[in-house]
Order: sequence, then C-alpha cells, then structure tokens
Amino acid sequence: MPSDKKYDLEERTFDFAKDCRKYVKSLKASIGNLEDGKQLIRSSGSVGANYIEANEKLGEKDFQFRLRIARKEAKESGYWLRLLKEMNPDDDLVKDLIKESLELRRILSSILNKVKR
Repeated sequence: MPSDKKYDLEERTFDFAKDCRKYVKSLKASIGNLEDGKQLIRSSGSVGANYIEANEKLGEKDFQFRLRIARKEAKESGYWLRLLKEMNPDDDLVKDLIKESLELRRILSSILNKVKR
C-alpha cells in the first residue's frame, strides 16, 4: 500500500478492499487461509460498500446506521487480518493492512461523532 494517504474515503475504502484481495491471493494455500481469507474479502469490501450507501442516505438515521456498519466491518477486517498475520508470520504486507483497518475505523468513528452533535 502506498504511503501517500488518500483523503477521498470512497477511493480509500476501495483501495483497502483491493489490497486485502491481493493479500489473500498471495497467501499459501491452506484451509485456514482460505476460510479466513474469504471472511476478510467479505468484510473489507463491506466497509466501502456501506460507506457509499451512507452517502446515498435516505435520512440521518440511515446515514448513521450505514456508517456504523462500515465501522463494524472495518473492525472485523482487522480481526481477520490479525488472525492471518498470526498464521502467516513472515508476511509484512499484513501490517499495513491492519494499520489501515484501524485508521478507517477511527475516521468512521470521527464522522459519527460529528454527526451525533
């Protein structure tokens, strides 16, 4: 993942999902990697999909609901990434992905906190 941060959150969440897919593709074939990788692919894609849905809100409650789901999926992605890191300790790419999942959670939380005020 490039070090220059993107400020377009739709693009950033898209890149996160894409990078997670590249990471899963690079893993050794094993039952654990396959199953955990599937979960990671689902949750990482859901971050951006729900953020996009939030931007096409039907109202404030819908906006907040979608952002909460996106934040939850970012947290779940971090879980699967940590698990895959434990099972594949020689892989350095996962560290950047774990960091990005945490940053996305923080950004989404910040948006939610501003909306609630």
